[in-house]
Amino acid sequence: MAIDFPAEIAALRSTFDQIEAVLDPSALKMKIADLETRASAPDLWDDQDNAQAITSALSSASAELARVDGFGRRLDDLEVLIEMAVEAHDAEVLAEAERDLNKLRKDLAKMEVRTLMTGEWDERDAVVTIRSGAGGVDAADFAAMLLRMYLRWAERHQYAAKVLDTSYAEEAGIKSATFEVSAPYAFGTLSVEAGTHRLVRISPFDNQGRRQTSFAAVEVIPLIVGTDHIEVPETDIKVDVFRSSGPGGQSVNTTDSAVRVTHLPSGIVVSMQDEKSQIQNRAAAMRVLQSRLLLQKKVEEAAQKKELAGDIKASWGDQMRSYVLHPYQMVKDLRTEYETGQTDKVFDGDIDDFIDAGIRWRRSLDNA
Repeated sequence: MAIDFPAEIAALRSTFDQIEAVLDPSALKMKIADLETRASAPDLWDDQDNAQAITSALSSASAELARVDGFGRRLDDLEVLIEMAVEAHDAEVLAEAERDLNKLRKDLAKMEVRTLMTGEWDERDAVVTIRSGAGGVDAADFAAMLLRMYLRWAERHQYAAKVLDTSYAEEAGIKSATFEVSAPYAFGTLSVEAGTHRLVRISPFDNQGRRQTSFAAVEVIPLIVGTDHIEVPETDIKVDVFRSSGPGGQSVNTTDSAVRVTHLPSGIVVSMQDEKSQIQNRAAAMRVLQSRLLLQKKVEEAAQKKELAGDIKASWGDQMRSYVLHPYQMVKDLRTEYETGQTDKVFDGDIDDFIDAGIRWRRSLDNA
């Protein structure tokens, strides 16, 4: 069936015009000019937190403007390519145009998802914590599989990802792990991954080859920045130091450089062992603690507003995604109903379609 290229181009332009209205290239250019002026200040790096915030914002805004401008040029180029192919009756060039059209359609859908991330902290970097749940050694192994999945996802996109802390299980896998992803809209993107994940498979740790169901929890919080105000008095925290440990519990250094910070009023515990010094690990632990307290405060305020408004909506629920490896192969998101049978690709970090569906689903709840 022949493709109606003019109709397809018109549809893409209509959607792109709507996206462009939201992203507002003129406002982006003004924002970039302001950030460039601030970034060129001679005393910029006197305040490192502020300098990093400015340079990160400049990089993000510049990349976004380049995507918008680039897409417009690609649409124009495709129209020219189609006109040339039609005039020359060149089937090979038309086939190339069809491939370009499909790629443009896919890229436009991703750009559209970006316009749906308008939350207060969606632009922030993200701190992700994975914890093994019910299921014993299989759950610990599943938690390690999820950690690799997210790190591979970040690698696919060339996002900076840094593991901050890992607590290894005795037999295999991990009890928990915390990592940071630095990228534009990392929190807005990954926040839809928060929840309980379930794995069903033949257990590699069961000598009778029985099917095992195991669970892991994923927590996603926005990274604290210098302009946030969350005071944590020293009297509210307990700090323990210990030696960093690797798989099987063996010590990976000879000094007590790892730090565990307990926030006494809330019971929140944060451990850090990635940095080389106790001072660096304490600073990293406090940053993550402040991020969790900031999010907790926001959740409490939102809950109070809902209660006052009489708006009682169901939460996401305990289980948001199932990974089934036996008796069939299927990964399914129980909120969006998106699913795929390509389980190997999912565990290798190919989760963009799940994330995009989650962002659209979340927006549909906001608009309900």
